[in-house]
Amino acid sequence: MPNATSGKVAFIGRDMPSTSTLPGLRSGAAWIASADAAVREQFLAELTDEEVAALPWLFDFWAHDHQLPPEGDWRSWVIMGGRGAGKTRAGAEWVRAQVEGSGPLDPGRARRVALVGESIDQVREIMVMGDSGILECSPPDRKPEWVASRKTLVWPNGAEATAFSAHAPEGLRGPQFDAAWADELGKWPNAAETWDMLQFALRLGEAPQACVTTTPRDTEVLKGLLDSPTTVVTRAPTEANRAYLAEEFLHEVRRRYDGTRQGRQELDGEMVEDVEGALWSRAGLEQARRDALPDFDRIVVAIDPPVTGKAGSDQCGIVVAGAVTQGPPQDWHAHVLADASLGAASPASWARAAITAMERFGADRLVAEVNQGGDLVEQVIRQVDPMVPITKVHASRGKVARAEPVAALYEQGRVQHVRGLAELEDQMCRMTLQGYEGRGSPDRVDALVWALTELLITPAAGWRRPQMRSV
Repeated sequence: MPNATSGKVAFIGRDMPSTSTLPGLRSGAAWIASADAAVREQFLAELTDEEVAALPWLFDFWAHDHQLPPEGDWRSWVIMGGRGAGKTRAGAEWVRAQVEGSGPLDPGRARRVALVGESIDQVREIMVMGDSGILECSPPDRKPEWVASRKTLVWPNGAEATAFSAHAPEGLRGPQFDAAWADELGKWPNAAETWDMLQFALRLGEAPQACVTTTPRDTEVLKGLLDSPTTVVTRAPTEANRAYLAEEFLHEVRRRYDGTRQGRQELDGEMVEDVEGALWSRAGLEQARRDALPDFDRIVVAIDPPVTGKAGSDQCGIVVAGAVTQGPPQDWHAHVLADASLGAASPASWARAAITAMERFGADRLVAEVNQGGDLVEQVIRQVDPMVPITKVHASRGKVARAEPVAALYEQGRVQHVRGLAELEDQMCRMTLQGYEGRGSPDRVDALVWALTELLITPAAGWRRPQMRSV
């Protein structure tokens, strides 16, 4: 099997170039696939019949980067990815790598393994017997036997892996292991207690380790594990494994879920967290999502420029929104159309980005906060477009006080979102009554607040009901 040794990848007695000389190509299969036809033909021709027979079972050769354990000293390896990203296969192959030795009867690194899933059925049907499970991944001369009465896999070399359910954490009290594979930790019942019991049981060998394969979920046990200094993480979206997935599946799930919380979690493998006491909730933003757009009466671009454009400075929030303002103010509604925010950028860069957003969406006006830069903000913008209509706004109240009336518009169902506003929505869901619970400044939220204030709140304050003329 291929192993990283002395800066080279050794494969069946042959050396391939170091991965450091081929960035991103950690696996042998990637190296072979990138080589020209003559090299591939020579490589295959030089293999013996036994080596050709062994090749399909050498996972390190075929694996994606995210399916291979990181180097270094770690206690837990979390493989966090989207549906179909190859997490189960990676977990099964990791177990193989722990229990198998050089020969079918030779001992491996681990002799006792815990297989922990949501239920015993899930362990048996997915982790053990599934299409990417341990039995399916094992070569004939090393394939373990499933002993149903003991809920245990037994390898020819005597190694064992026993199934446990998160429904019964006490089942882990007593046994001891030198390795563990935990599948879908994010949806375990009794997750904290089960994980704790597993940690007490991982006490054999010199350095017992656990592999965790899961779709990310906003649970305390998973967040705590990710924050641990002894945890390493690999991440991958569903598309990382697209060679083994139906194209129609990928097209359909992206069409239906791209840009949603569910899509970010189930397809992109992102941890999407909620913050207690936030002014906006992710569930509320999901309900506010719309694909069809009306004809707008007004469209504005709002900008919250940073003080400087140096590295490490705040981002520049740039948000585009449109509104329908027919009838009385309670009937007015708005759509957030784009988040064109920039990272640390020079004044000329954010000014051009704001003007470009206006041109793209046919905006009527640019709304710019000028607390930080005063007249300089307007001067920078007018250097890009001298004729652009600008409304300068000053923040006389704190961020939360300005955001609360806008959050109320969402509660009334008067603001909708297009897809693709993930970073903006992340910031929104971290704005609480006590302030912003995130890193840096909520620049995107500031721009959003200015845009919706300009479209719905300020004009409503000056609205007068049309008077009926007497006849």
